[in-house]
Amino acid sequence: MRFEPTMVRERKTAREIFEEVRANPVRAKFGFGQRLAIVNVDFQQAYTRPDLFPKTAYVTDPDQIAHVNRISAAARAAGFPVVWTRVAYKADGGDAGVWGTRTNTPDSLQNIRRDSDRHAFDPRVEIDTAVDLVYDKRMPSAFFESPLASYLVWHKIDTVVVTGGSTSGCVRATAVDSLSHGYRTIVPEECVADKHESYHFANLTDLLLKYADVVKAAEVDAHLAALRG
Repeated sequence: MRFEPTMVRERKTAREIFEEVRANPVRAKFGFGQRLAIVNVDFQQAYTRPDLFPKTAYVTDPDQIAHVNRISAAARAAGFPVVWTRVAYKADGGDAGVWGTRTNTPDSLQNIRRDSDRHAFDPRVEIDTAVDLVYDKRMPSAFFESPLASYLVWHKIDTVVVTGGSTSGCVRATAVDSLSHGYRTIVPEECVADKHESYHFANLTDLLLKYADVVKAAEVDAHLAALRG
C-alpha cells in the first residue's frame, strides 16, 4: 500500500499561517487555572543585547522586556512565583554535552561561561532576588535537570506562563515540557523573541495548535488584575 503525500504546501508566510490559526473561532483554549507561575527563559545578554552580541542576540518586540517586567511584578504582587533562567557552562564547556559539539567559535553555545558578560542578565530585567527563583540551565527546557518541577509542585501551580527566547528553541522546549508535566501553558506573544520571523511564527503556530495558549500580553495582565481583585 502506498499513499501520495498529504502535507499541505502553500505560499503563505509563517506569520500569515499563525494569524489564520489564531483567528479560528472554534479553537478551544486550555485557559488559566487558579495558581500561575511566570517562567522567564534566558533573558541574558547573549540573547537580548544585539549591541554587544550581534551574532546571537535578537529583538522581536522592542517592548518585550517591559512586558515581562510588568507581568512578573503583577504575579509577584499576587503571591505567585516568578522564575528566571540562564544558560551557562563551566570553563571548558564540557557540560554542554552533544549540544555543544556542532560549532566552536567565541559565539558558540558552550562558550557561554558562568559569570561572563554573555551569561549576565540583561540589566533591564527586574529580578527580585529575595523571592524569585533564579538558576542556570544547560539544555533548552527550563525543566531539564533543574529545580523547576518540584518548585511548581510546592507552590501548587496549575498554570505556567512562559516568556523569553528563543521562541523556536528554549521557549518551545519549556512550553512542551510544561504541558507534559500537566500544566496549562500560556505564551504571551509579545514576550517571546527569535532570530527570524519564519522560525518565530512557525513555532508560535505549532505551540498554539498543540501545546499552549498563545495570547496577547494584555490577556495575562487582565487575568492577574482579576485575581488581585
